[in-house]
Amino acid sequence: MAREINLTDIGNHFEEKVQTVVRKATFQAEADLKQFTPVFSLDNYPNLDSIPNFFTLPNGQVVPFKKALLDRGTGGQLRESWQRKIGKFQGEVFTTVEYAEPVAYGTNLPPSWGGRYRTRQQTIKGYPELVAKQLEQFIRDEFRRS
Repeated sequence: MAREINLTDIGNHFEEKVQTVVRKATFQAEADLKQFTPVFSLDNYPNLDSIPNFFTLPNGQVVPFKKALLDRGTGGQLRESWQRKIGKFQGEVFTTVEYAEPVAYGTNLPPSWGGRYRTRQQTIKGYPELVAKQLEQFIRDEFRRS
């Protein structure tokens, strides 16, 4: 049996549907971005001497790299930096990590990369755009179900 909605309530009904889909899609986008974000690991360096002492960020700032890795350990700083912000009709997933752009998109590469996109983990340059494409289908499916 089909659900009955009074014409005066139709605006509220669809407003709730849109808010629910925005919320679900934002959570899905965050989960997918975290899944596709490569995780740096010391396992990628056969010996500790091969780790560079410093890393130059896209803004030109030079930061200690090797010492920070050895002191803090590795694994997931970029992955865990993804954050979400959900409004009434808009969801946003973002990161403030400075090196996210070179890793995620292959743009603004640091000089130490020699002009080549490279990560030590298997990943796809531009993966946030691929996540967004998949999200379009996710949203369509959510609206069909509701």
